[in-house]
Amino acid sequence: MTSTAGSARPLLNRRLAEFGTTIFAEMSALAVTTGAINLGQGFPDTDGPEPVREAAVRALRDGRGNQYPPGPGVPELRTAIARHQLDHYALTYDPDLEVLVTAGATEAIAASLLALVEPGDEVIALEPYYDSYAASIAMAGGTRVPVTLRPSDGRFRLDLDGLRDAVTPRTRLLLLNTPHNPTGTVLTRAELTEIARLAVERDLLVVTDEVYEHLVFDDAEHIPLASFPGMRERTISIGSAGKTFSFTGWKVGWVTSTPELVAAVRSAKQYLTYVASGPFQYAIAEALALPASFFADFRADMRAKRDLLSAGLTAAGFDVYRPAGTYFVTTDIRPLGESDGFAFCRALPERAGVVAIPNAVFYDHREAGAPFVRFAFCKRMPVLEEAVARLASLAG
Repeated sequence: MTSTAGSARPLLNRRLAEFGTTIFAEMSALAVTTGAINLGQGFPDTDGPEPVREAAVRALRDGRGNQYPPGPGVPELRTAIARHQLDHYALTYDPDLEVLVTAGATEAIAASLLALVEPGDEVIALEPYYDSYAASIAMAGGTRVPVTLRPSDGRFRLDLDGLRDAVTPRTRLLLLNTPHNPTGTVLTRAELTEIARLAVERDLLVVTDEVYEHLVFDDAEHIPLASFPGMRERTISIGSAGKTFSFTGWKVGWVTSTPELVAAVRSAKQYLTYVASGPFQYAIAEALALPASFFADFRADMRAKRDLLSAGLTAAGFDVYRPAGTYFVTTDIRPLGESDGFAFCRALPERAGVVAIPNAVFYDHREAGAPFVRFAFCKRMPVLEEAVARLASLAG
């Protein structure tokens, strides 16, 4: 699109020219027009805990958060976030200086990159990556350097030598995501140890997206990178209420780090939303204080859904990479005689009445992601059972 008034300059900032309408909008619209079951976009189809929802209603009625909340977030929530980090990971943060509440994790990522990255800086991201990473790096003027996770022995694995080779004198920051969307990989203690060693050795900043921290299954363990030697002072950890409590529309996220790094992120964040989600902040403060049994039950429910969908996809003929975390299953469509994830996903609603997402949209190296397709299992059991029944038609 070009501007009027005789100018040939594009209207859209050139840094964003490569980013069109997200694949999520396209596939969700396709689900509506075809009546297909939407296992594409990662949002639950039920609300989170009733006491948490009622806490938001109570805050609204009591007039808490109906006007601008404090820029760093309401004190109750900042204190609850600090307590959460201490209780779950033995990480100590000052709620007044080392915690910042954001409009979801997406704003936390954008604000962190806008604050810390300048034109010419390189940012290493694990590929495939959540699509906002690329846009945020571009808006900051940085250069995206993808390091590809590749399938091996039933999971997507990080090539630590490849990561080390990707670091140059221009590398400013590592942008990590574990548990990892879309592959479902959870970085191991050994992998995180090597990443920490590299970051300290090369004096790199690290931004870690940990929004699926409470969704780890089987023997997997979420270990914050900030807990490793030399990492607390260089790591910005990002969390979110949306994925843990199934209130994705509330847009409550947070950053924990050193006072200096939090101040830098806050400097950028204040010119994005300034503040957001006032009444919901009070509700999430109560949610973070839920007993350990809530998190255990949440994991168990999602694990059962993972198992149901994974078994159905295997029976339908996909190769399935059983996720160790998140609420997504990545599949390989080549056993079905397919190799183009885009074409497959665009045809799937008509073929089987189900919507999925082609993983290639999360890659710079599109060919590396071409045969992989992602399904979300954060849906009600009857919905997943119907999706599995529909997908069974592919086996024929």
